[in-house]
Amino acid sequence: MAMSLKEIYEKTSEHEAFYTGGEIQWTKDGANFLCQCDDLIKVIDINTVRNTNTFGSSGDGDEETDPIYTFQLSHNNDTVVSAHKSGLIKLWDFATGLVQKTWRAGHKGSVAKLAYDVNDTNIASGSSDGNIRLWDLVHYTCTSSLKGSLGVFSVLKYHPDSLKNLIFGAADDTKIRSWDTKTGKEKMLYSGHFSKVTSIQFTSDGDYMVSSGRDRVLILWKLTESKSLRVIPVYECIETMFLLPLSFKVPNFNKKLDTEGIYVACAGEKGTVKVWNVAMSRLMFEQTNSLVSPTSEEGGLAITHLLFNEARNILSVVSVDHNIIIYDLETFNCMKQITGFSDEILDIVFIGNEEDHVVVATNSQDLKLYQLDNMNCKLIKGHTDIVLALAKFPTNKEMFVSSGKDNSVRIWKLNVCGDITCLGVGKRHTGSVGALSTSQTTCSYFASVSQDNCLKVWSVPKDFNDTESTLISSHTELAHNMDINCVAISPNDKIIGTGSQDKTAKLWTEDLTMLGILKGHRRGVWCVKFSPVDQVVLTSSADSSIKLWSIADLSCLKTFEGHESSVLKIEFISKGQQILSTGADGLLKLWNIKTSECKMSLDNHDGKVWSLAVNLNESIIITGGSDSKLVLLRDVSAEKRDKMIREREELILQEQELLNLLHDKKLVKALKLALRMERPFHVLKIVNEVLKFGTEKLSQTLKEINNTQKETLLRFAAEWNTNTKNCQAAQLVFNILAPEIISGNLQVPSLSRFIEGALPYTERHFERLTNLLQDLNFISYTVNCMQPHSIRN
Repeated sequence: MAMSLKEIYEKTSEHEAFYTGGEIQWTKDGANFLCQCDDLIKVIDINTVRNTNTFGSSGDGDEETDPIYTFQLSHNNDTVVSAHKSGLIKLWDFATGLVQKTWRAGHKGSVAKLAYDVNDTNIASGSSDGNIRLWDLVHYTCTSSLKGSLGVFSVLKYHPDSLKNLIFGAADDTKIRSWDTKTGKEKMLYSGHFSKVTSIQFTSDGDYMVSSGRDRVLILWKLTESKSLRVIPVYECIETMFLLPLSFKVPNFNKKLDTEGIYVACAGEKGTVKVWNVAMSRLMFEQTNSLVSPTSEEGGLAITHLLFNEARNILSVVSVDHNIIIYDLETFNCMKQITGFSDEILDIVFIGNEEDHVVVATNSQDLKLYQLDNMNCKLIKGHTDIVLALAKFPTNKEMFVSSGKDNSVRIWKLNVCGDITCLGVGKRHTGSVGALSTSQTTCSYFASVSQDNCLKVWSVPKDFNDTESTLISSHTELAHNMDINCVAISPNDKIIGTGSQDKTAKLWTEDLTMLGILKGHRRGVWCVKFSPVDQVVLTSSADSSIKLWSIADLSCLKTFEGHESSVLKIEFISKGQQILSTGADGLLKLWNIKTSECKMSLDNHDGKVWSLAVNLNESIIITGGSDSKLVLLRDVSAEKRDKMIREREELILQEQELLNLLHDKKLVKALKLALRMERPFHVLKIVNEVLKFGTEKLSQTLKEINNTQKETLLRFAAEWNTNTKNCQAAQLVFNILAPEIISGNLQVPSLSRFIEGALPYTERHFERLTNLLQDLNFISYTVNCMQPHSIRN
């Protein structure tokens, strides 16, 4: 039995960026994150990782959005305030996402920080001009302008005790200042940091303050004194911190040993969370299970935010790679990982016996393991530079290989717990390893290609130790003179194909003896694939074409053209009868090989589509690209075919019923059915049949149909009106329905467009009838003039 071909894939879900850096905040109940995403603020449900609301679009139909520089959520979670590029400050209702108030900030520079007071009745805006403005939310007026700081504000915070009337700020001058919010005068200057101040926190009694900075210290201050009480060296740049509540637990820490203490959790360049007792200058806890890599740059950052939710006693770590990792504070076990922004998605593979997981390589050294049913994410660490390529073993769905810019290849395995472990590492390449392909019939070997222009074949050990094995390269060949973009192994494991920037594809034996060169592309070859059933190989190129080649004589059998730019990925499906292709034009195309016809073209991406993964039964496709989107598509060809069959059967029954009604002269029922079936010709036939009994009969008949059917009839009448032969029926329908339209009983959508379409033809018919009447009158006159003459003769 011939395999039915695919006809259409339908997008079922799309996972795009929701946090691209900047401000991020947690709602009081711990259910949502507010994340800065390009020009918008997105509200993300933690459980479903779905975008439930968006702030930032003007909502008045404007094309351009006003980019958001920073935002702040009120303490009671009722409102959100945002500062914009245009110099405006907007107050949003959190529940509805609508703007409550907009006003101009009045700063000379852009607003860098915003803060609510404890009662959420005042807002402070700190600018790059070194000034703070205080705003009364009841009257929306500026109550004070606080001066004294220099540069851009990095910290802005009201004191938690509203009776103290204090606000604190720190800018580029590294000094922390406090001002009286009533008088607007500077109260105290806290000078102790020698680099940017990144965070300040107040103790529960309101008497002390802890500050952190890029100068690798935490400082404890007494608010009434400008001199620091204690300076604690923490040996890393601290970007973020929070004060732990009076009662808390963390692993391996007995609080009873420290009866007095101010406990601070902080993080920065080393990528781990540490808890310090700042009153005792003692490190109490250091995280050992961090999923954030330490920064490799001097003065760089690994963690940008630490957020604590007291309601749930959970902590979230936000990494510089835009990953959000949620921990239970008491056990410090990782509860959830969320990816806010994947940058470019470079490759995707399905893994697991049920193919219910996908591994994604993004512009990062960490791989991302997604669970397909809920898109929960896990970070997989191992590579030391960006991962470029992935390939799975068809005979063992839990094993896959990866390669990257660290010049290495790695073998991984998914275990029963849903965790991934690295089984082996190979480091024989001298350049970035850009593509991989695995043995199709066994798990004994795989091939890799690199920027060093080498093609390598790697042996896979039969048994792996508990430690990472060192992989051995069995064969190496200098395969091309330019960068090699792709590699593929044939279904019988006998041939290896490579494609390069040198515009050629080459075929090799298992021991890397060259079999032949495929020449014909005008630009670099991006992808090579072997047919699962025929002795043919498929190549795609930067010349926007896909070519099908004979392996036997290396001739080009077919060329498929349709993409507007480079074709980056190709796959055979339907037992080699169809091709899927993705390109730099953002399109996914489905081709029939036999007819060379493009059956489907989907535009789901805003940039290059680098990655394409198809599951084993070809029911699901996942694409990923430079727009950071993961798009899941489902094969709906069978449903579409079934639907068409059902519709055809229903149509045959309706047509038979219509013929029966016409035969039995049940004209009203026939008219209703013909209108429902959208049959203008049958409706005209019925109207003409009714007209045999006179215009009054037509008028009575039209009273028995509803307004929707009258609208359809008017549309058909406008169609008949274009033909001289049918214009009488059309004009009579217009004449009968016109009083209903004028009285408003019949609402016609786009009435003006309908009149514009019908009027020219009506005028033409009127002119023709007028001319006909004139001609008839002239003939009558001529005949009358001729009659007396005949009598006289």
